[in-house]
Amino acid sequence: MMATIMDFNGTSSGGEAVRVVYLEQRDARAAFAFAIVGDELPRIVHWGRPLSDPRTLVSCVDALRPQRVSGALDETAWPSVLPTQAEAWTGSPRFVVRADGVELYCRFAVTDVRIDDGGVDVAAEDDEQGVRIVWRCELRGSGLVRQRLTVTNMRAEALEIGHVELAFPVPADMAEVLTTTGHHLRERSPQRQPFTIGRFQKASMVGRPDFDASLLLNAGRPGFGFTGGDVYSVHVAWSGNSLMAAERLPYTTGLIGGGEVLAGGEMTLPARGGDGADGAPKDAGYTTPWVYGSYGEGLNEVAARFHDELRATHARWRAAHGVADKPRPVILNTWEAVYFKHDFDTLKVLADKAAASGVERFVVDDGWFGGRRDDTAGLGDWWIAQDVWPDGGRSLKALADHVHAKGMEFGLWFEPEMVNPNSRMYREHPDWVLRPTSHRLPMQGRSQQVVDLTNPDAYAYVYGCMDALVGELGIDYIKWDHNKYVTEAVSPRTGRPAVHGQTLAVYRIFRDLKDAHPGLEIESCSSGGGRVDLAILSLADRIWASDCVDPVERADIQRYTSLLVPPEMIGEHVGASPAHSTHRATSQRMRMAMAFFGHLGIEWNLLEEPQSALDELGVWVDAYKRHRDDFAHGVVVHGDAADPSVRVDGVVSADGARAVYRFTQLTTSQTYPAAPVRLPGLDPDADYLIRPLPCNIDSGEPFTWIGNGQSALGWWNPDGVVMNGAALAAFGLRPPSIHPANAVLFSVTRM
Repeated sequence: MMATIMDFNGTSSGGEAVRVVYLEQRDARAAFAFAIVGDELPRIVHWGRPLSDPRTLVSCVDALRPQRVSGALDETAWPSVLPTQAEAWTGSPRFVVRADGVELYCRFAVTDVRIDDGGVDVAAEDDEQGVRIVWRCELRGSGLVRQRLTVTNMRAEALEIGHVELAFPVPADMAEVLTTTGHHLRERSPQRQPFTIGRFQKASMVGRPDFDASLLLNAGRPGFGFTGGDVYSVHVAWSGNSLMAAERLPYTTGLIGGGEVLAGGEMTLPARGGDGADGAPKDAGYTTPWVYGSYGEGLNEVAARFHDELRATHARWRAAHGVADKPRPVILNTWEAVYFKHDFDTLKVLADKAAASGVERFVVDDGWFGGRRDDTAGLGDWWIAQDVWPDGGRSLKALADHVHAKGMEFGLWFEPEMVNPNSRMYREHPDWVLRPTSHRLPMQGRSQQVVDLTNPDAYAYVYGCMDALVGELGIDYIKWDHNKYVTEAVSPRTGRPAVHGQTLAVYRIFRDLKDAHPGLEIESCSSGGGRVDLAILSLADRIWASDCVDPVERADIQRYTSLLVPPEMIGEHVGASPAHSTHRATSQRMRMAMAFFGHLGIEWNLLEEPQSALDELGVWVDAYKRHRDDFAHGVVVHGDAADPSVRVDGVVSADGARAVYRFTQLTTSQTYPAAPVRLPGLDPDADYLIRPLPCNIDSGEPFTWIGNGQSALGWWNPDGVVMNGAALAAFGLRPPSIHPANAVLFSVTRM
């Protein structure tokens, strides 16, 4: 949906020309405005709800510009979207460019403002130093604001781009910062701190956002949560090296923002009219990734904007490519079932068990190719291993045909960006690997190195192998993995750092494969949740949130992943007990309940389970299928609970008529039995019938195996209870008393 854009002109009390551009998405309850004072760079002067009279923003200069104070410069910093020292910014450098190794200090003057249906372009130049920029700003139908910058070299010599970091100012009372940290098997762990004077930065320098990445950097009123409190959030849509930061000076309110991190010499713009380096076109510019901003009253609203944006992006892509929308198919992935122990008979029977349990997509994981019998060899040799999958009736093609005959889709694992030195590919083409010098490789990880996909020959080989196998086997789905940090990443072909070009090459393979095979879906996995950002999510059909499927760990991994990613794009699998990654034992119902809202899958050797477990799994899979359309289009809501041992999560249908909530008791509580929980996201004027999901109806009854209540809970029965939406949000309802590491599901239906 195109934004409403208004353009106003006025004069400050000091006689300066003031131009204000106001963008509004009324249905999304979002508005954004910036002012150009004289010829200075844009300053954001409003970000929040739509204004009844935006014309008053022409007074913003008089209302917002700070006074000069003692001990500083003649003008006090009032940061633009790209603060520089020329506008009195004395914080961390945000625009760094060099000519012949000498840093330039630019003072940009706006030369042009162009408004189109999608947004606004503001061009500015430092004519004396020969640097031109174009700032692009858009207010999306989701209510997200996004901005990016293009830098062009107008000089007679090359211009090196060092750093470009775009900024969003936030109100002064946004005094608390929420980010996430993490590591392999424990991504998205929340952390809070005061928004103090100084700089807080989260950077990734390993060629991907990584496990420690904070999908969003959030600044809000102290104590803001999922359901309340003003909060402003930023995200950098880039799958390579990047940073996000929150910064305050004694002279300014806070800024939040971010950008790509470039290595020295990685991005050099040729002299105007000269030949571009590495085949770049003449007069080529550098364009930053999009930096997104989201405003909301609580994190649920912030997240909903990102979900709307991604859903709209994929809907447009499907429409443009003639790909029909379809329900998210239930997956079985073979990794934790068989690991590298592949053989036709085992996987054929596993496929039969999967189909009987309601699985709709069967994915063969690592171990099907080259000499890949463990994780030390064979990576990069993208041909079917004859010793494991011989041609004929026991081939991988025969398995794919069997899977298709069962009515399931067939998926296959690849790790296209990586290679084992113990492989034919590496032995024949050692120059296809990123390395700091011709005689030294980067430190290995998982016995791997990184293929230089900026090399056209390496790209053609990897893409050609994948393209041929998709056609040969009828692959419907690729699980794309990325298991090594991209460090010391220099291309032997150019001698320059290559993370930027490598990232663009990954995007290109995704696009090329999906264009060549309409309907092909690709999962972005990176040792689990190591590469999650809007750029890869605009191309991938889902992400793998974590290699840990322990449902206790997944409670927060999935919750904080959903700040950016809608549920239908989060791979959530039912695994074994004890969990392979933590050795924690959990009930089957806990494992199924925790996987219920996302893109449901199974990471479990069904051949080792009793029929009773398979029967119960089938009941839950059927229940998921009845609700998955709401999960793919509805609004994700998380509750705020004072009790750190409980979680309340849910999805409300797009029309508000239905919802499914999950109550999780992670550990024992100080409160016993559990206190009533509020249900966010419902219509306060509607009445609702609340009752357990049929697949979970006996979980909270007295003396059952996951419950510890010793009398009946009045509404935990097929008849349920009718309550008003406002009452459910205010005082809530009492959940079942259940043992720790357990969860129950219940439905809410508007009367």
